[in-house]
Amino acid sequence: MQTEDTVRQAVAQARTVVVKVGSSSLTKPSGHLDVDKVGALVEALAQRARHGTRMVLVSSGAIAAGFGPLGFESRPTDVSTQQAAASVGQGVLMQHYETGFARYGVRVGQILLTADDTMHASRYRNAQRTLCRLLDLDVVPIVNENDALATNEIRFGDNDHLSTLVANLVRADALVLLTDVDGLYTAPPSKPGARRVGFVPDVEAILGKVSVGGSSSGVGSGGMVTKLEAARIASNSGIPVVLTSAGSIVGALAGESTGTAFAPKQHRDSSRRLWIGFAANPRGTLVGDKGAIRAVLGGKASLLAAGVLEVHGEFSAGDPVWIDDEDGNHVAKGLSGFDSDEIPHTLGRDTSQLRRLLGEEYAHPLVHRDNLVLL
Repeated sequence: MQTEDTVRQAVAQARTVVVKVGSSSLTKPSGHLDVDKVGALVEALAQRARHGTRMVLVSSGAIAAGFGPLGFESRPTDVSTQQAAASVGQGVLMQHYETGFARYGVRVGQILLTADDTMHASRYRNAQRTLCRLLDLDVVPIVNENDALATNEIRFGDNDHLSTLVANLVRADALVLLTDVDGLYTAPPSKPGARRVGFVPDVEAILGKVSVGGSSSGVGSGGMVTKLEAARIASNSGIPVVLTSAGSIVGALAGESTGTAFAPKQHRDSSRRLWIGFAANPRGTLVGDKGAIRAVLGGKASLLAAGVLEVHGEFSAGDPVWIDDEDGNHVAKGLSGFDSDEIPHTLGRDTSQLRRLLGEEYAHPLVHRDNLVLL
């Protein structure tokens, strides 16, 4: 079991760090961008970058930075106006980042992602290659959701989720989530008796023990719920996490006891398996019988046609699919070895039967264990 000291030291010594900052940490109550807050964040990240750490900044704030200059008193609620505000605000935001980092001799590059870019394997690899090449060139990538184009139907919805996917993309050694409170509390900080939780050895175990809410700032889209979910994904990906206020960024990066530290799980999967588990968007479902599900949950078995009862959806070989039990519970995700219209002919047949009746090309698992991730 890892201790708080070992987790915080891992953050302090991390070679690649992803830092996520929310809109409320960069703006004034009026919604306008707070240049002083941006400057303080830039200084902390630039100093760490100049000492050889590969830094990635996932920054919210485009909509918040844009609705002020457009004359709106508060964050717009309709999608088209939000997208217009993001289009204006992203330029404002990047201008301040470029100017600020340049003072310290640090170059930056802009990466705007949509959920689609992480759901599809080819786009995921393209994003990974670009981010890693920027880091190799000593550039600080500044990542945001492409709010000007993203729709409510297909979007991250908050940059907490995006930051965990970016951390997996670049194989980060640490994730720092910056917000407007100084850590995770046992209840909303305004409630009497609420206590800050300094260390979480197992984020799964604490999820039901704290009372958290959504965003109350009026300029952001996330809240403590999304940050806990981000910490859960990062922890399960083998990445230590610190959740703290933006004003404590220097101490968090230095390994000081600020905010809340979340211990990672010891084992870290490959980028491919992390993509399957946390980014891939399933296109269909394979329903297994009790024996097949028991074998899959054992962690070493492929999903064979002999143990599959039903197939739902339309998908191609190589597309991600859910693996469900007979009660409809998702137990795993994986990459299908067949097109959906081929699978019904294989159901209930073992490998020798498939080889004899349909040919050698059908004598393999519906989902191979190397392409299967338990939920």
